[in-house]
Amino acid sequence: MNNEPHETPLQPSMSERAIDTATDVSRTLTEVSEALHAAVDRLSRAIANAREPGKPLATISAVTREAPLASLLVAFMLGVAVARRRQ
Repeated sequence: MNNEPHETPLQPSMSERAIDTATDVSRTLTEVSEALHAAVDRLSRAIANAREPGKPLATISAVTREAPLASLLVAFMLGVAVARRRQ
């Protein structure tokens, strides 16, 4: 039989657990922030690419500048068509 006292492992204090939790949250926020920054960069590059002459956004911008009311009507009709499909 073993007569040595049974040692229980030390439990972290509440402040240590709070610090560990705060550190984990900070790391998670940093990772999310980096991922969001990368997504915004990709989206910005895609938009810049689509605005080059002859590309879709450049064409839409030119048409909108030349005929703003007609463009608004087309956008409205397109919105109505999409809304009706979802119902």
